[in-house]
Amino acid sequence: MVRRMRVPVSRLRHLEMLLERVSPHPSPSPSLEQYTIPASVAARILWIIDREYGDIKGRRVLDFGCGTGRLAIGAALLGASYVVGVDVDLTALKMALVNAENLNVSGVVDFIYALIGEFNIHGDVVIQNPPFGVQRRRADRVFLEAAIKSAPIIYSLHKSGEGNRKFIFEFVDGLGGVVVDVIPLTLEIPHLFNFHYKRRHVVKVDLYRILAGGSANPYKIYR
Repeated sequence: MVRRMRVPVSRLRHLEMLLERVSPHPSPSPSLEQYTIPASVAARILWIIDREYGDIKGRRVLDFGCGTGRLAIGAALLGASYVVGVDVDLTALKMALVNAENLNVSGVVDFIYALIGEFNIHGDVVIQNPPFGVQRRRADRVFLEAAIKSAPIIYSLHKSGEGNRKFIFEFVDGLGGVVVDVIPLTLEIPHLFNFHYKRRHVVKVDLYRILAGGSANPYKIYR
């Protein structure tokens, strides 16, 4: 059997269309804050990381709290040399395997069942959409700690707000890292759980670019 050569996606809209084919979690858990990131937002995040910073193509990418694999698969589609997704939910990981196979990237994407903070893995870049800590306080801290231990460059998505920004800047600094960029985005969360009272809820979020250790120029806000 001849394996088809993987050709990196060259257009943002094409990437978004492919990521729309990534099936979401069939039974998401509110306690784990399992919101599937919309294909349009995932595509934009990955496009910025790759085209603005050159941090995907040819890199070993890690996705912590990968869910059904949308960010991990997107990184593979953009030419990452190897991608590893980590999650604590076996149902999500089984769906991620199917999604990777359906999008012809299973040869460069692996998925690991593990608790964040209880494994040892290293790569070039971490791209993660951790829990915001709304249902479980401090859930996002464990992800930041694991990310800074695992790669020199981290992209982490968090709820926006001046208070949150101040906390993340200080927390990352305490871990020996530095925030070098903040990219404001909006995230649409559909009605998933019984405590949701709107059909769709728009949440302002920030994508942080973090360097693990050392000094860097002060952060800027990407427009």
